[in-house]
Order: sequence, then C-alpha cells, then structure tokens
Amino acid sequence: MGSQAAPDDVHITIETQQTALVIRVDKEKIATIVHLGPKLRNTAEYAAIPANGKRGEDYTGIYNSAYTSAGSRNLLEPAIQVTHADGNPSLDLKYVRHETQSIADGVVLTKVYLKDPQYPFEVTLFYKAYQKEDVIEQWSSIRHTEKKPVVLQKYASANLYIPAQNYYLTHFHGDWANEMNPSEVPLTEGIKILDSKLGTRADLFQPPSFLVSLNQPADEDRGEVIAGTLSWSGNFQLAFEVDPLHNLRIIPGINPYASAYTLAPGVEFTTPAFLFTYSNKGKGGASRSFHRWARKHRIPQGEGNRLTLLNNWEATYFDFNEEKLGALFKDGKKLGVDLFLLDDGWFGNKYPRNNDKTGLGDWQENVKKLPHGLGYLVKEAESAGIKFGIWLEPEMVSPKSELYEKHPDWVIKLPNRSEYYFRNQLVLDLSNPKVQDFVYGIVNDLLTKNPTLGYIKWDCNAVIYNAYSATIQNQSNLYVDYVQGLYKVLERLRTKYPTLPMMLCSGGGGRVDYGALKYFTEYWPSDNTDALERVFIQWNYSYFFPSIASCNHITDWGKQPIKFRTDVAMMGKIGYDIVVSKLTEPELQFSQQALKTYENIKNVIWKGDLFRLASPYTNDVASAIYVSESQDRAVWFTFLVKNRYKAGSTAPIKLNGLDPAKNYRIQELNVYPGASSAINKNTATYSGNYLMTIGFDPQVDTRRTSVVLEITDVK
Repeated sequence: MGSQAAPDDVHITIETQQTALVIRVDKEKIATIVHLGPKLRNTAEYAAIPANGKRGEDYTGIYNSAYTSAGSRNLLEPAIQVTHADGNPSLDLKYVRHETQSIADGVVLTKVYLKDPQYPFEVTLFYKAYQKEDVIEQWSSIRHTEKKPVVLQKYASANLYIPAQNYYLTHFHGDWANEMNPSEVPLTEGIKILDSKLGTRADLFQPPSFLVSLNQPADEDRGEVIAGTLSWSGNFQLAFEVDPLHNLRIIPGINPYASAYTLAPGVEFTTPAFLFTYSNKGKGGASRSFHRWARKHRIPQGEGNRLTLLNNWEATYFDFNEEKLGALFKDGKKLGVDLFLLDDGWFGNKYPRNNDKTGLGDWQENVKKLPHGLGYLVKEAESAGIKFGIWLEPEMVSPKSELYEKHPDWVIKLPNRSEYYFRNQLVLDLSNPKVQDFVYGIVNDLLTKNPTLGYIKWDCNAVIYNAYSATIQNQSNLYVDYVQGLYKVLERLRTKYPTLPMMLCSGGGGRVDYGALKYFTEYWPSDNTDALERVFIQWNYSYFFPSIASCNHITDWGKQPIKFRTDVAMMGKIGYDIVVSKLTEPELQFSQQALKTYENIKNVIWKGDLFRLASPYTNDVASAIYVSESQDRAVWFTFLVKNRYKAGSTAPIKLNGLDPAKNYRIQELNVYPGASSAINKNTATYSGNYLMTIGFDPQVDTRRTSVVLEITDVK
C-alpha cells in the first residue's frame, strides 16, 4: 500500500467553511475516506495525505471504505449487507462517477455513484454540505434491476472514518420524565452500539444523537468534536467501531433489527439522513452549528415566530366542560398568552375519553362535554382575544374504541398472541395506505371545519409490541414502512398547511429527531416540568436542537418559586400549564410582566448563539448566555442547582460570544414584585473584553436562586 495517492487517483472533496471530508478513489475503483476534519487551504494537498493515517497493515485495504459492503473481503462492521435475487450474499461496490452541484446559496450537493461489477445493483452516496453552517447531511440510495427482489439485511446512512489517538463518546440515556442523561465513555477496540427497538419513536430510552471528542475529552470551548444525529423517528442504530489499527468508524442508520428489507427491482430505497458537524471549538462550537443549520434549513419557520400558550391539562385533566374552558380562555387572555391549548379528553361518545383507557381513534367531539363542538370553542377563544389549539394522538388506538371494533385489521398486533398494551393503547398500522388516509383525514377534517384553529399538539405515547401488519407481504418491512407512512401523512399535511404551528410530543422527549422536525415547529422535551430537573434536561437537548424549538412550560410540578420556573422556561419557547386563578396577586403580576419582557428578548434567545458558561454537573450554578448575531444584545441565565451552605456564584463568571471592542451595560430582568436588584443600581459599563476575561458575578445564592440579565451594547 502506497503511503500517499497515486497520480491517477481521484479525490472527491466535500467542504464547508471549516471542514473537509475527502474521499479517494484508487485504480481499483475503491472509494475510501482519507480525511475528515479541518479543511486545507490548498485543495491540491489532499492528494498528499497518506493512506488514511493508518497505523499498520490493513489486510483488506478497505478498513476506511466510504461505504463498507459485506460478504466479499470486508472484515469489519458493514454499512450495507444484501442477499441478491440468486441467493448470493456478497456485495462489492466500485466507484463509477461523481458529480457536484450548487443547489442553493451556500449549499452544495455531491453524489458518488457506486456499482457492483457482477450485479445490476447500485448505491449512490449523497453529501449535502451546508457551507456557512458547517454541517454535512449524508444519506444513501439503493436500487437494483435484478430479476427478482433483493433482501437488504443492513442499509446504513453513512460510514465515517476518523483516525485519532483516543475517542471519547458522549451519549444520552433515560426514561419517561428522566430524559437526556449524559454519559461520557472512552471507546476501545470493538463496537459500541446505541440503538432503539421501540418502533414508533426514536428516543424514549436513548436519542439518535451523540458527540465524539477526538484525542482528549473536549469541554465547552476547547477540543475537537464530531457531533452527529440521525433524522429518523423509528428504530435506529449508531455503531462506533474502533478498528484493529485504532481508527474510529461511525456507522449510523436504521436499526437492522427485525428489519431485513425486501426491495423490488427498479424501486429506490432511500436511507434517512445523518447530520454531522466537526468542531475544533469544543462541544459549544458543534451545537451552535446545529442550531444555525436547523433554524435556517430544517425546522418549519425556524427563523420566524412562536406562540406562547396556556394548556389546560394540569388545571382540569379529563374533567372539563364548555363553561370551565370559557373561564380558562379568559385566564389565558388575562395572563397575556397568545393561545389556549385544549389537551386530552375532548373526544369519544360511545366510549367517552374520561380516562386514558378509552376513545383513542374516535375523533369526534364528546357531546356531553362539548355540546356545541370545537367550532364553538375556537370562536369563544377568539372572542376572548386568544387563538385556540388542540391535542391529538392520531397514530394510536384504544382497544375500547369504535375504530378498533370497525377496523381490527388496522392495528399492529399478532393474530395468535394476546394483546399487550403500552399506556392502555395500541399502534395503528401506518404501513397501510388506508390508515395513512384515515390519519391525514382526522387532521385535515379538523382544519377544514375550523380554518382558524391555531395549533396542534401531536402526541405519540405507545411503542410497538407484537409487531405484525395484516396487510404487508414482508413483515420485516414493517418497522421501516411504519415511519415512512408517518412521514407521508406529515408531508401531505405540511404541503396543505405550511404555516400551522405543530408540537412534536411523545410521553416526554420520546420523539425528538430531525426526521420529524422537518414537519413540526417545536418539540416537547419531557413530561418532567420540575424547573430544576428541566435545567439539566434542556441543557442536554441544547447540544443538538435550537431553543426556538424547545417547549418549556411553567407548571406546579416543581416546588421552586414561580420566578425560578419562569426563568428556566424562558430558555426556549415559553408556555403555561397552571391554574391562573390560583396565582397570588404578586405571582400574576410577575407572570404578566415576564411575558412582556419575553416578547422583547425572545428573538435573542431563539436566534442568538448559545454559549454554556457553567455546567450544572460541575458547579453550584448552571449558567448560559444567548448572544445576537450582531453581538449588540445578549440574554444571560444563571440558576442555583445546589443548595448546600454558601452555594452560589461566589466569583465572577466569564462570559463568551461578545465583541471585545464593544462596551456593554448589564440590566437584571424578571425582578420579582417588591424585590430590588443591586445590579440595576449599578450604572457602570464594561467592555466585551473585560466581561470575557474577568467576568461578572450575577449574585446567585439561596436567596436569589435564578437571575436573568440583559446585556446591551452602549453606542
């Protein structure tokens, strides 16, 4: 093996402002990755890179394959494994050609075409480089024209290859109301697998997102980091293999578990996109790239507005009527929110939805609770001065429902096994086009009858047990076809209702991924709304998802003062799930003023750059700042997360992201009625250089458990 490229080798370069992924094609037409990291100033020098930084003999020559196939000479984890129509289990992918085109301002798409010399079987690798945002989106498409179907045993989205001295994986795990707990582990020789087998959603236990630090553990501002996340709302698998020569291979994609996919001739199979970014400015640099990318290129109205809302769930649960709701509309207006959201319990007549055991699937208004229907409520809310939104869980069915009685064949369940329920419900078979039409029809019907309906909260609480479809031929296609069916429904809805605000909800943060966030304006991080817990949960989601998409509600779950709960909720899209009539006069006054303050600062929080200043895992306080793009305004949050003796911000905290040459004034926001702020009595100004070098003490302690500061440049 030569130490560097031969003169006739082809180099395919995928570049963003900071990063390059370089694929080398040799005379045998084998495509291998020779570089993933900082881009070189002189592109011609990529040809001088030694054969992928290998540290010894690679017996196969394809450890660093751009898309490793199984069954021929590969000794490592494959990205793709197939059984041909004639039963042959091998695949050999050779480079055919590549093309690069600019498809939008700052967005370049590269396609690399690969083919098996012995079979009419092709794979195309797609690399979409978002140059300004430093994000690369990669996916693959697979097609063949063999005489009969081919079985895809595995079909990954990407196959990255990175040489470094050491690798440290940060991944996240949890359960209901306990989402996104981080673990950092060194990766050693062998394979570490993160995966999900839940069927309907990616991440109740584990999200399809990770950070890998190269050489040594990275912190917020320093170190080399590859951050990645898979855009898929079903079973996923992330494989991290340290090869025999101590190089790292990352293979993300749909989980091959129970999902050998039968692909007919002439049909194209497209894998979900894998998004990744390289940062040499620590974990913070990686997360800011994702935020900018998501706002601009993925989340609907990602650079637009969001509605504040009051939800009735914790105020009424299932027990409400038109009169009660009318009073809550007035409460919402009095509080100062934009929208009232009616949660679970408004539907079902033969089997009324008075608890969570009945009615899912029967999406007609309950005539006892709502004799005048939803249209009446929409108008009542609007005459009270706010918009009206509704909760739905359209993918699920209660065994006790008219839908289940009429269409048992629409439900995912094994014919010869007893049913097993998750939260008293089963999953509808979205691989079935009739079910897709039904689910689309539920939402479309609501919006056709109520064109001014302002918001939909789309929930998904069940997982798939006893996976079996009454209508599809190949049962192992079900997990994939379910998610693709969901996306078909969402695509139809988004095409017809492009600006409708929709919350992606799922028994907590069980469904947050960029596959679904193509259709939803925001997501629900957790059913755990205890504000202290939310500091940690929101902190970890923020590595991958921007604040404009995070629904943060003020509730009575936590026992912290309302100021603490409100301040924490302001680090995203604020909402309320409280009984407004039970607030004391100072609490109501504070909340009304906080919403006015929020209106003034929300664009800095939603669209600014996030810098984490003090981690709740290693400090008495959690501290983070959002800085506007022009660096003329910033909003800085600090929370007490430990209440030991003398806990607090005992020294100045160094800021980040400001312009060192600008002068800034610091003002405290959200001061509780009757309290005063020593910070607001101080009229001094500070240079950005001073604030980032020396810092400033927000004076957080057990008497001031949360502090929000606005930093404004002084012209």
